[in-house]
Amino acid sequence: MIHYHGTRIACSDDQCARILKGRHAFVSFADPSQLSIVEEVCQSWALDNGAYSFFNSGKKVDWDDFYKFVEEVRSPSMDFFIIPDVIGGTEDQNNELIRQNPLQGGVPVYHLHESLNRLEFLADNFAMIAFGKMVGVEHNTEEFWIRMHQALNTICDEQGRPIIRIHGLKCLNPDIFTKVPFTSADSTMVGRNLDDNTTRWNGSFKPISIFAKAQVLIDRIESFNAPPRWNKQPIQMELL
Repeated sequence: MIHYHGTRIACSDDQCARILKGRHAFVSFADPSQLSIVEEVCQSWALDNGAYSFFNSGKKVDWDDFYKFVEEVRSPSMDFFIIPDVIGGTEDQNNELIRQNPLQGGVPVYHLHESLNRLEFLADNFAMIAFGKMVGVEHNTEEFWIRMHQALNTICDEQGRPIIRIHGLKCLNPDIFTKVPFTSADSTMVGRNLDDNTTRWNGSFKPISIFAKAQVLIDRIESFNAPPRWNKQPIQMELL
C-alpha cells in the first residue's frame, strides 16, 4: 500500500524536503505551496481537489481553474488526481461533476453514505475509486465499519479481492488501513502534529527536532500495511 503524507507540512522548506524525501505526498489544490518541494524529493504524489478545505472555509471554487492547474502540474511522478466532489452533496451533483471532468487520470470519490448502486456504477466505469467521508459519521466508529463492510462486500470478489483499486481519503490510520485492502491512503496527520506547542511531545523522551518528530510519526504509519484481501462478512443492517 502507498502511504501518502498530506501537505502542508508545518515546518520550514528545508525541513519539509528532508521529511518527505523518498516518500509519497498528497497535495491539496487548496494549498499547493509545497508542491515544488514534493516534485523534487518525493517518489510520487497525488493531487486532492481540496473540496473539503474549501467547504470548511466557505470559499467557492471554480473547477475549471482546478483542471487548468492539473494540466500545468501533471508529470510522470503524479499518480492521479481526485475528481471534484460536493461535500454533503447529492449523488446527482457528484455524478455531474464526474461527467464534467475533461481529463484522463481522475479518480472519483464515493462517499460512504451514498448508495451501493452508485458504488457499483463507479466500479464498473473506473479503475480506481476514492472512499470519502460519511456525512455525520467519524472514521473508525461502529457506523463507519458497518458501512465499510457493506461497501467492500459489494466490490470484492469471492476471494475478497477488490475488483478495482481503492484509495482511502483521510484513512492513513493503522486502525483503519490494516483492515481494508486499500491500494493507497492519505492523511495530514504528520503535517499537523509537528508544532512545538502540542502536548503530544511532553515527557522525558520528547524528540529534539522537527525531523525526529516526523520520523516517529511516519514510522508509526509506514510500519504497517494494508491486507491483500477483504474478509467478506454478511451484510449487516442498513444504517438509518
